[in-house]
Amino acid sequence: MRTWSDVKLAAVADAPPAPPEPTRRWRPHPLDLVAVVLAVVGGACALSGLLPRAETTATVHRVLPLLLFLGTVIVLAELTAVAGVFDVLASRLAIAAQGSWAALFLLCGGLATVTTLVLNLDTTAVLLTPVLLALARNLRVPAAPLAVTTVWLANTASLLLPVSNLTNLLAADRVGLTPLAYAERMALPQLAAVAVTMALLWYAWWRRERPVGGRFVAPARHVPADPVLHRTALAGCLLFVAGIVAGVEIGLASTVALALVLFGFVVRSPATLRPGLVPVRLLLFVTGLFLVVQTLGRHGLDDLVGNLLGADGGALGALRAGGTGALLSNAVNNLPAYLAGEAVLPAGDHTRLLALLIGTNVGPLAAPWASLATLLWFERCRAAGVRVPVTRFVVTSTVLAVTGTLAAVGALLLVS
Repeated sequence: MRTWSDVKLAAVADAPPAPPEPTRRWRPHPLDLVAVVLAVVGGACALSGLLPRAETTATVHRVLPLLLFLGTVIVLAELTAVAGVFDVLASRLAIAAQGSWAALFLLCGGLATVTTLVLNLDTTAVLLTPVLLALARNLRVPAAPLAVTTVWLANTASLLLPVSNLTNLLAADRVGLTPLAYAERMALPQLAAVAVTMALLWYAWWRRERPVGGRFVAPARHVPADPVLHRTALAGCLLFVAGIVAGVEIGLASTVALALVLFGFVVRSPATLRPGLVPVRLLLFVTGLFLVVQTLGRHGLDDLVGNLLGADGGALGALRAGGTGALLSNAVNNLPAYLAGEAVLPAGDHTRLLALLIGTNVGPLAAPWASLATLLWFERCRAAGVRVPVTRFVVTSTVLAVTGTLAAVGALLLVS
């Protein structure tokens, strides 16, 4: 006698085979296309003679140490995220807040600030954003305030150390300051920029979205899947920070720290190591951008930027430099804006150069394309299905770009 199980098995055996799943075609991301186009155009400028060979050689020599640092620090940050360091930090911050929305605001802002300072703004935009978005889902609280926290502080908290932003590396090299001397000069501007950011974050986003009674249910403590890898990645990050504080060349510090973390992954999780970890898009983008901006500078861009910067010195000159940096960043992008401004400022005019840097770091918030970190942040939010109100974001970001730049430039004038 056939049982119901026999009937089901026979039906399965007689059923036609399932059609094969359609293969998904790989499609390049728009940012991939932008990076490739920039690299090709930059190479064409160099090979065609639009950019003379001597300037091409000087540009390549300047960009190679930056590419080494960017490549190693991004891979370091990616592996740190895989090891669960960011997830552990986020969950412990939520637990430390003890259910207080205001305390969570301060702790999330602090985490975004520290991540930007010691690992750079792209790390905050790319890796911390999904962590805080996942934290918002776990806590069942609105995601927009946590999302905006990451992108705003990724930009405005990127002044203090040369490693925090690619533009800082260029500026520190131009003014001839060691990492510690640079940090001493930019400490007060950084404090002013973060203070303005946190105030506007609270009143424009966190206070408006706070849960009933300003309380939430704290999550369980996050336990990393591999505690050994977690400790190794954390040790690598601490080694990197120690190297920077000790004055070790940043590319060497990031390479040594990455070597330690890579060793841990080779032993514990070799399958994680894949070529896709290398930020090829970012490296092509930076290289092409340097060559293109150098070429445009020789063919009229330097004159235009020089007119915008003017020849004023003192407070007026610094404010004009900061405003020019912010304006150009939102018109095109902060990296070419800094490069174009640096090319026309006198080498010894440190105050205006650092004011320009402030404008290109704190100011690129009003437009989505104003900084690479902002573009990457939008991509992460879309991938997570999080929608940030566009009009509100643009209006509040514009207010932050103006007030943050003014506050930071004013602080710079106090220490100059």
